[in-house]
Amino acid sequence: MSMSLAVAVLLLGVADSMVGSYFVLFVTDVTGISPWQTGVFVSVHGVGGILLSWLAGRGFDRRPSRGYAAAAMLSGGLALCLMTVITSFPLLILLAVTLLGALAAAFPQLFALARTLPGGGPAARRSVPLLRSVWSLAWALGPLLGTAVLATAGHAAIPRYAGAVLAVAAAWVLAAVPAPCHDPPGGAPAGAPAGGPLSRTATVLLTLGITLFFTAMFAGSVAMPLFVTRELHQPYSAVGVLFSVCAAVEVVAALALAAVPGHVSQPLLILAGMGCFVFFFALTVLAGGLPLLVAGQVVRGVAVAVVGAAGIRYFQDVMAPATGRATTLFANATTAGMVIAGIVAGGAVEILGYTGTLLLCGGVTVAAAVAFALGTASRVRRPRLPVRSPAAAPPRGATPRRVPDPNR
Repeated sequence: MSMSLAVAVLLLGVADSMVGSYFVLFVTDVTGISPWQTGVFVSVHGVGGILLSWLAGRGFDRRPSRGYAAAAMLSGGLALCLMTVITSFPLLILLAVTLLGALAAAFPQLFALARTLPGGGPAARRSVPLLRSVWSLAWALGPLLGTAVLATAGHAAIPRYAGAVLAVAAAWVLAAVPAPCHDPPGGAPAGAPAGGPLSRTATVLLTLGITLFFTAMFAGSVAMPLFVTRELHQPYSAVGVLFSVCAAVEVVAALALAAVPGHVSQPLLILAGMGCFVFFFALTVLAGGLPLLVAGQVVRGVAVAVVGAAGIRYFQDVMAPATGRATTLFANATTAGMVIAGIVAGGAVEILGYTGTLLLCGGVTVAAAVAFALGTASRVRRPRLPVRSPAAAPPRGATPRRVPDPNR
């Protein structure tokens, strides 16, 4: 793993988590827009991020460059600073689909860089879970820094500090991260799963599986704090403890995943992670106090780390050499899950209650596992066609040379 790239991921994650933890509060309290407008703003921001990430991914595959990641972080930093002075809702929407939306491209671009840096191969595949552990560590540190900034300088200072961190991260990427290889090797990398190129059906099913998984994750993140405090009557501090346990386990689980041998099936790992997530929802619903809730968060941390890290690596493997599009597709599926969860989670809590919403999230995770399994099965049914390079024609009058059979 490139240490310079790990630093870039850490800086991006710290900035993202600093502002992400207080984003909704900032938008409603500082800019003064209504809750309905906040929902529209967040959804438009997600859609804009998906589109701009897709464009950046295609550009990266045509010509790998550090510039995409740096530009995305600079755009996001500028957008966060502008949000502290803009109060017009139409201008905020314009910001959401342009500069702020571009920030969503930074994460997949950094993970795409990890697979195209000089000296790739098996080490490049192992770098994905290692970088994912760095990302989880950043999300454990960022909210604490955001809380410190909030206590000393107020809401409006958080986007400015996060914007400054993003500017440092962009400069670091350009100055310290090695330039990627411009001619990545064709075909699937060593250790990639067997099978042919992704069909449209397989692509849709695999992406649907990841989208549903993260829909359940984000919707569960809305319902679980309410379930813990209002149904189980635990103190608010218990919610912070639970999320901290999950973040710590994510770091350890992602590091452990890097040690898993390359011949272990990535789809089976991902499906096992989804199974763990179903188990987490079951433990949470059955919990009567903090001990079982903590156990559930341990399982949740393992599930999120496995699906997050092994999922990126699997998409990069099966879509090789289109590393940019593969990583962006996975990241966009995650963003789509967040957007869907933001739309339906509140209504689900109103209609089904806290326990019912958690059970619904468990059912959505089962559907995610089914869709992902069908996607991998449909890919296996498409065998990889051998690529034959045309043999050079012998000179006129020359006797063709007999090539010995290596199997004899």
